[in-house]
Amino acid sequence: MTDTTTTAPQAQKRKLNFHLLGPLFALIALIILGACLNSNFLSYGNVTNVLARSAFIGIIAVGMTFVITSGGIDLSVGSMAAFIAGVMILSMNSLIPIMGVGVPVIIMGMLIAAISGFAAGWLNGFLIAKVRIEAFIVTLGTMGIYRSLVTWLADGGTLSLSFDLRGIYRPVYYDGIFGISWPIIVFAAVAIIGEITMRHTRFGRHCSAIGANQQVAVYSAIKVNRVRIATYALLGVLVGLATIMYVPRLGSASGSTGVLWELEAIAAVIIGGTALKGGTGRVWGTVIGVLILSLIDNILNLASIVSPYLNGTIQGVIVILAVVLQREKKTAD
Repeated sequence: MTDTTTTAPQAQKRKLNFHLLGPLFALIALIILGACLNSNFLSYGNVTNVLARSAFIGIIAVGMTFVITSGGIDLSVGSMAAFIAGVMILSMNSLIPIMGVGVPVIIMGMLIAAISGFAAGWLNGFLIAKVRIEAFIVTLGTMGIYRSLVTWLADGGTLSLSFDLRGIYRPVYYDGIFGISWPIIVFAAVAIIGEITMRHTRFGRHCSAIGANQQVAVYSAIKVNRVRIATYALLGVLVGLATIMYVPRLGSASGSTGVLWELEAIAAVIIGGTALKGGTGRVWGTVIGVLILSLIDNILNLASIVSPYLNGTIQGVIVILAVVLQREKKTAD
């Protein structure tokens, strides 16, 4: 009798630990595989390049973690980033005759990006929470709206930042401290703050409660609509922040900017262990998910195993497998 009562909780605990540590084991396996396939994989240049390029998706994925944890989804983040980048570039170019070429114009552009992201995210949240339209429908619609708007603003071409401003803005992406670029530093800061918020604040607990059972959350006096709108607004701000770090890399925006970013962000969240139906969110797991996707992309490019044009296919397969594994775990429990 004693053996039965003690082994069951232990087996459950082992299952839970494996589920939590599974993404970490996968990340370690990928690092070992990459090092075996290419001697330059662990070089400083390659590592920093992978981290810097994954920072954009990582920042967005942290916000996506809160949205999915609360039972939502956002398919518009890639198009939103393109639209924000376009508005940001047009605004900075138009401010040059008024403010001149200098840091104040860059700061104004950053503020415009953050405000635009907040407004776009808040609009998504308002339509979902207040107008009561399904999140899938709302964000699918705004995905098309933002993508068409930036294409219209660019007149079907590319919006380019003034050459004089590029030299001032480039350090935001290419410079840093102690050999670590600013996008990596910002991503790390966002991830740390996001993990603390999810684990140790009322907002994080409310997100989990709403995702687990919205009706119970209402009975518990949680302001469901306010929290849900806040998650989308937060995601919008983080999309704006990611765009701020992205624009100095190329100094341009077009209708193809941010394509498949929503897939990568959602994939990273699901791979990291956040439940697609909500209720359970892990920001640290999302960070690992981002790194896994980036390393897969990097390994495929370095080893030339498959065409880089198939990366989207591989990411899609990973998302489907991650959801299937989550469902099987839930069934087993």
